[in-house]
Amino acid sequence: MRTLALLLCLATPLRAQEVDLELVLLADASGSITQEEIDFQRESTATAITDPAVLEAIRNTLTGSIAVTYVEWAANQATVVDWTVIDSPETAEAFAAALLGPPRLATGRNAIGNALLEGKRVIEANQITSLRQVIDFSGDSTGNFSGASIEEARQEVLAAGIVINGLPILDGGPDDPLLAEYEARIIGGPGAFAIPALGREDFVSALRRKLILEIAGTPLGSATVTSAP
Repeated sequence: MRTLALLLCLATPLRAQEVDLELVLLADASGSITQEEIDFQRESTATAITDPAVLEAIRNTLTGSIAVTYVEWAANQATVVDWTVIDSPETAEAFAAALLGPPRLATGRNAIGNALLEGKRVIEANQITSLRQVIDFSGDSTGNFSGASIEEARQEVLAAGIVINGLPILDGGPDDPLLAEYEARIIGGPGAFAIPALGREDFVSALRRKLILEIAGTPLGSATVTSAP
């Protein structure tokens, strides 16, 4: 019980705090994603956010801290873990633990435009101040079946000074056109980039590499389709 209480305390979102980066992790929960894959994406994020290289990147920021929230998107959007400041292995572990419990909350077909606008909303609604704001958008298609158009939503997000990076899941292998579609239609802003995952097997390493680059503020431009280190 004491351990659980400590985790809940550490995972409690902190307000009115300055961090280096506000990062919205927008994860695909649409109809093409099974419950097993929902669990896998959450587990992968938990593994990546607690990786020693990711924690080292956080320590090396100007404030030594970032704020992260995990939001799943489909026809609707649902916050799985609210804004949490990560500034130590303990707070990273608490965020990771909080990811693994909640049930699936987003269902239906893609509403990518609405998802991007939700990322903007949760950044603007919190009381955290930061030097940079980034939406990290992952998915396995660019189909948009309801809500705001991708183009309109993307323009609104970029006009607010928020960078959009992408993590396309290339189920079709290295020749899958999804990376090019992400580069043309999803990502945007100064230093924006997309890092592909070659199917589910490559998801953890691609996500880890992407987090390190985002936290460090390292511009990448266009990523090549290779397994992340």
